[in-house]
Amino acid sequence: MWRVRTALLVSILVLPLTGLSAGAAPQDAPPRPVFDNGEAQPVFDPAQAIRENLFVTAPVDSDHDGRDDRVHVQVVRPKATEQGLRVPVVYRASPYFAGGNEVSNHNVDRELYVPQRPGHSRTHGTEGPGRRGTGLRPTVAEAGAAEITWAYEQYLLARGYAVVYAESLGSGQSTGCPTTGGRNETIGAKSVVDWLNSRAPARGPEGNPVSADWATGEVGMMGVSYNGTLPNAVATTGVEGLETIVPIGAISNWYDYYRADGAVVAPGGYQGEDADVLAKFVHTNDRACQDEIDRLTADQDRLTGDGSAFWDERNYLDEVESVRASVLVVHGLDDWNVKTKQAAQWYEALRKSGVDHKIWWHRSGHRDPITVRRDAWLQTLNRWFTHYLYGVDNGVEQEPRATIQREDGSWTREAEWPAPRARQLALQPKPGGDRRGGLAMPRGRNGKAVEMLRDDVGERAEDLAAAPSSPHRLAYFTEPTPQPVRVSGTVHADLALTFDRRAANVTAMLVDLAPDGTTTPITRGWTDPQNRHSTDRTSPIRPGKEYRIEVAMMPDDYVLRADHRLGLVVLSSDHDFTLRPDPGTGLWLDLSSSRLRVPVVVPSGQWRPRPFTG
Repeated sequence: MWRVRTALLVSILVLPLTGLSAGAAPQDAPPRPVFDNGEAQPVFDPAQAIRENLFVTAPVDSDHDGRDDRVHVQVVRPKATEQGLRVPVVYRASPYFAGGNEVSNHNVDRELYVPQRPGHSRTHGTEGPGRRGTGLRPTVAEAGAAEITWAYEQYLLARGYAVVYAESLGSGQSTGCPTTGGRNETIGAKSVVDWLNSRAPARGPEGNPVSADWATGEVGMMGVSYNGTLPNAVATTGVEGLETIVPIGAISNWYDYYRADGAVVAPGGYQGEDADVLAKFVHTNDRACQDEIDRLTADQDRLTGDGSAFWDERNYLDEVESVRASVLVVHGLDDWNVKTKQAAQWYEALRKSGVDHKIWWHRSGHRDPITVRRDAWLQTLNRWFTHYLYGVDNGVEQEPRATIQREDGSWTREAEWPAPRARQLALQPKPGGDRRGGLAMPRGRNGKAVEMLRDDVGERAEDLAAAPSSPHRLAYFTEPTPQPVRVSGTVHADLALTFDRRAANVTAMLVDLAPDGTTTPITRGWTDPQNRHSTDRTSPIRPGKEYRIEVAMMPDDYVLRADHRLGLVVLSSDHDFTLRPDPGTGLWLDLSSSRLRVPVVVPSGQWRPRPFTG
């Protein structure tokens, strides 16, 4: 899974691990990497770094000009590499270095898809322009920078790493076309790892061949959002030389970014964005890519929301067995742009395949942890790269694998995630959901009880959950908890539902009701009941027939404080995430056949909630 070249390892071992600095070396000798307590020390001067531009040839022709695509690369390396020092690389690939275009999102105020009668065709066209913006967008500091920089650049250079930037195909000075997670983007980013290992050619701006003779061949990829998704993609190729990746707020399956179990669901805050919108946003080179983008618009299928070969190409989970690099996953528990499912399912798959793994969960949404817990994060990153890129045996792979930030801002380290002691608790809703019904352990056989809601997307889900009563949602709560209860993992709502129309959204939320009446959403999930059998197959709904519908909420790790109540809220359309059909669709919930399944950790090991009445 991980290797260190013998020459490099010897050069490290002959150095003392303490007390050496750049000034301690012979006058004419370049500084060498220094390690103390398992961490690389700052002995190189970033101000003297060498910066160069070049173009790596990628074995793909995504702009169909009859020539292999070229990836624009910017290298920043310690000056000592000009004096024979070879160093590992921290590599950041991005479609954002050249900024982005003004793009219109799709209109989400439309009716849901209903299967046509046999013999009738369906189309996959757009629904007209909506609000502008894109979810996986760069920070202002990155946009349009001729000299690419990064918050980590000087930190890494000082500790003996080269920093390599690459513009993703279709963006900036790279050729090719953007395809929002398509295979060509993976190949383009992978080609840079190949160049760093002398397996791919590169040329300078004047056309002269350029080699990476200063590089050891050990590469780590890292980035946030799209810039963290590309490392996931490249890792699935099993490319030799990629020793580790640090995906932050990254995607593991693009279908789950723009869809949810057959429902068309947006990234949080970016209603109407889709794969074609993002491709248009990052298409900042001069290549003719309209045909490719038109193909994205058709193949993404905003009509049915079904899975397809288009989405399969963008599902890195299918190729996790090819991952050889170690993986340090970082994600925000409150990230509703790239939702927590992306990190949780990737982490689980990596763990099952035997990859060296670690996860950092913070509570600051779609952000880089350097802005959340700078010093502790940099120490973690330093130890990780020191081990996997420099080969220092610092024991990082034996440390607790999970770091989690709690709701009060404190941090905890645990052996694994989700919490190994979590057990499934099944709760049944009790009558009164139009106000605040009960939620308790099932007790024997109960008579059939059915409650009803009417869809109205004009109200936000958070407001519906907080309302003491509403005809547009059903809400059920436990009694106050006698002690803190931790939810760790994925919550499932198994709902027995009947519909009065042939199409409907289904949304389920887990909420925290405080003693003062404040309601805090914990997590939520969505599904299209037409995809109850499979995400890639639409099965018509017959009004008046009861269906078993499962809603998997976004994975979470949340501690419900003592005297708080755990709640389930069921609604139809979710204003901020789903498509928004005209109001009025009726949903009937059979309480006796419905369950909420919650993975919980209780200090005493026992919690048998009775229903909330009041």
